[in-house]
Amino acid sequence: MTFDSPENTDTTTPQSEIDAAATAGPEGTLPSQAEPELAGEEVIGVRRGMFGISGTGDTSGYGRLVRPVTLPGSTPAPYGGYFDEVVDALRTALAPTSFEDAIEKVVVFRGELTLHVHREHLPRVAQVLRDDAALRFELCLGVNGVHYPHDTGRELHAVYHLMSVTHSRRLRVEASAPDADPHIPSLYSVYPTTDWHERETYDFFGIVFDGHPSLTRIAMPDDWRGHPQRKDYPLGGIPVEYKGARIPPPDERRAYS
Repeated sequence: MTFDSPENTDTTTPQSEIDAAATAGPEGTLPSQAEPELAGEEVIGVRRGMFGISGTGDTSGYGRLVRPVTLPGSTPAPYGGYFDEVVDALRTALAPTSFEDAIEKVVVFRGELTLHVHREHLPRVAQVLRDDAALRFELCLGVNGVHYPHDTGRELHAVYHLMSVTHSRRLRVEASAPDADPHIPSLYSVYPTTDWHERETYDFFGIVFDGHPSLTRIAMPDDWRGHPQRKDYPLGGIPVEYKGARIPPPDERRAYS
């Protein structure tokens, strides 16, 4: 077999399947449509183009791309693997708090379990996940911020990654807050390792973690305006002062022919 004359010359694959695989999710993988995790997707917006360019400035070749912006919907039980054990143990351990009152939805997507928690119940859920013998998620690996500008009423998400050393399991806990009220309870009292992670998320996304012992910026200057990792933050042209010298935005700099 050589590169010039491959053994397999079968070209009967429908073009629609080729296109679907080429434009699928991360690394071009296309989950099976039979997976229960794809049921009930939430459509929160429509993406036009690739980089948010409007008018004639998009030279990427993706200017006519139109795709829905979706989030995985709630996954019905049974979830498979150890996920059912985790959810059942949490349901029992949360009493007298109702599981339905604390948990907005359970999502199994791409082989991972995510508990979407109503923000006011986040500390209670985290403590149960840490302390209950059947759960024992002792380690919090950090918190990430996510900004969905079109997810009305819950534009800001805080995502905690938990690991059970005892049971060798992983879990994601997610809580959301609206832009107009960007407050989520801090998990510092439950997982002290979230200290700097929550500061970074506050710095870059503007999520205010109530109860954090020292919620200050960690990367940007204290007087910096805005939060650079939000989707509505400008991509360039931010005036910067460095040791008293002003660095002008690109469109004000000297142009060379």
